[in-house]
Amino acid sequence: MKSKGIKTAFTLMLLSSMLIAGCGGNNNAANNTADNTPANTGNNTETNQPADEAMDTSPFTISFFGADASPNWNNMQDDVGKVITEKTGVTLEAEFDVGSGGGDQKIAMMAASGDVPDLIFAKGSLSTLVDAGLIIDLTDLIDKHAPNLKKVYGENMNRLKYSLDDQSIYQIPTNMGVGQSSFDATGGFEIQHRVLKELGYPEVKTLADYEKVLKDYVALHPETDGQPTIPLTLNADDWKIMITVTNPAFITTGAPDDGEYYVDPETYEAQLHYKRPVEKEYFRWLNGMYNQGLLDKDTFVQKDDQYKAKVASGRVLGLISQEWEYADGENALKAAGKDEYTYAHFPVTLSEEYKDHSFMQTGIDGYGLAITTAAKDPVRIIKWLDWMSSDEGQILRSWGVEGKHYTVNAEGKREVPAEISDRKANDVANFQKETGIGQYLIFGARYGDGVKDPTGNYYTATFPDEIVAAYSDAEKESLAGYGATTWKDLFPKEDEFPVKETGALYNLPVPTDGQYQVIFKKTQDIIRKRIPEAILSKPGDFDKVYDAFLSELDKAGAQDMEKEFTELVKKRVSLWTGKEF
Repeated sequence: MKSKGIKTAFTLMLLSSMLIAGCGGNNNAANNTADNTPANTGNNTETNQPADEAMDTSPFTISFFGADASPNWNNMQDDVGKVITEKTGVTLEAEFDVGSGGGDQKIAMMAASGDVPDLIFAKGSLSTLVDAGLIIDLTDLIDKHAPNLKKVYGENMNRLKYSLDDQSIYQIPTNMGVGQSSFDATGGFEIQHRVLKELGYPEVKTLADYEKVLKDYVALHPETDGQPTIPLTLNADDWKIMITVTNPAFITTGAPDDGEYYVDPETYEAQLHYKRPVEKEYFRWLNGMYNQGLLDKDTFVQKDDQYKAKVASGRVLGLISQEWEYADGENALKAAGKDEYTYAHFPVTLSEEYKDHSFMQTGIDGYGLAITTAAKDPVRIIKWLDWMSSDEGQILRSWGVEGKHYTVNAEGKREVPAEISDRKANDVANFQKETGIGQYLIFGARYGDGVKDPTGNYYTATFPDEIVAAYSDAEKESLAGYGATTWKDLFPKEDEFPVKETGALYNLPVPTDGQYQVIFKKTQDIIRKRIPEAILSKPGDFDKVYDAFLSELDKAGAQDMEKEFTELVKKRVSLWTGKEF
């Protein structure tokens, strides 16, 4: 490992939130093989460990920190966790970020103090720990002890390298599956099923269409269960402002998710995406929604839990988000039997000339797991991650325990009993706490939805038949109203876009010291202050406020930061493709 030294306390305390913008979107990795069945995978019940490296199953504790909240974590006392411990001897002593901070503050403190756990899922703050010399290079460990990791990543191993200048492997990307071919859409512009049904399943393609639906329905029903109906609310608490307020500006105007930047696909020139003139028109639309009383007046003052409580009340007609972001509120509605108050997903754009890029493939690139210098036995940890990445480990993590959560019929097909599917869809929190299904997905490499194992079954339990079976009657009725089988049917598909040779740029390592971070922090402060100000301004003042916002970004040094990011993008392209600039 390269020792980079401890940076100044000031630098280390700077947050690395610039990379969080892309989490939880619909971006997909490139398909692994033509038939989505990986070659040379071996039998799905084997660990695929080398013959001379038998799995050590003696008790072993791994301390862990995850930058995402995990409210359903049950300390491995769930069904899947118990089997993992039985098979590997490993118990996780886990801590997860709380609230909506994305782990930034906690990780900045770790970097400053040097006090880190054995294993960490750092999301966008990985660079902070790398520059502090607290993350080990996994290259040799993977080569010597992790055949399953090498098998899963295959020809994508080059994409695991940190940068052109430092080609160490500091993390294994685990927040996305290799060969991912999503079968459903879980983001976009959301509208309650009861709204769509009463209005006769109206066309929802543009911002004007979306606005009309909400306006028409609230005029008919100004109250919901005795409380004022809220046409649209957004979550602007901390970094989630990116997910529901600012990211939709590029989504509705035909750009892919590159975090805080728009990167020209031909020249690789980067600029803060807010500078695109078309995005100004998106924020103008939000300004109009606010001034018409259609956007919740509390949008920019409510906290994350208040936002979710509003969703759970059933009185919010529309959201602009990703399902994971508002899932707690929607799950409460499902548990209460109020399926008609849950949400449909639409690819809404500024006008029909733009195309939603949610399903543009990025290839293998994403957040993942890093082993720190605090780990006393990195070999045992990498072997554990390798077992979790085996066919046996992947199927356990996604499907659960055979005979309890799924069965295998006479033809060798895995089947999920109806009662399990029902609980999975409608009793999410309790189901995850008891079974552990879905709770361990980040703990190892994995194949994505649509990839089949050597038995001809899908690696994941997310595939068309299972997705449709899990839909509520309200969802099926809405989908039928639009002539669709799944929500993805309404979105532009993967094959309508080239695979991004730049990958997921929200995950691009950036300097954690020097002028870049100083400027980034300044621009983020400006964005989080001025975007709400523009949305809440009088319509006649919008242009003045927005133009002043753009000028303020450049005065803070945005152009120098953009030039530096452009060079980093070009270096990534050189590393991954061999192109020279």
